[in-house]
Amino acid sequence: MDELALLHGYQTVGAMLVGIGIVGFLARRNMIVMFLSLEMMLQGISVTLVSWSRFHNDWGGQVLTVFIITVAACEAAIALALVLMLFRRAGGLDVLFWQQLRESNVEPFIEHELPEPPAEPADRWPHLPPAGIEPQTEEEWHRSHV
Repeated sequence: MDELALLHGYQTVGAMLVGIGIVGFLARRNMIVMFLSLEMMLQGISVTLVSWSRFHNDWGGQVLTVFIITVAACEAAIALALVLMLFRRAGGLDVLFWQQLRESNVEPFIEHELPEPPAEPADRWPHLPPAGIEPQTEEEWHRSHV
């Protein structure tokens, strides 16, 4: 296989991994998914470094990839500790729960809430009378409710 075509294939896979990781990191608020997206971005960068290293017949990119994998493992351990601490403290893994850890002089981020839907009346559907009982006429209803 042509070396240039192989390089383009690896670069495409690395770019797709980084792109999917960025979308996952920005679109989700769950901390576990955010850390997994960050790991995916690091793996995309590793694939890119290894492909350039192979293309240039140099070991530098592969050695740097070993360091990236080491940093990713350390990051995963720290992330697990942070996730466990946050889950114990707040009972959820939403990123907005980190508001409690801010310094006192930093204003908290306030997300705009959706407006409450209008309350529907409880008797919005017509009810049929039970068998054997005739429904009231309008006049009888008005007399009984006035």
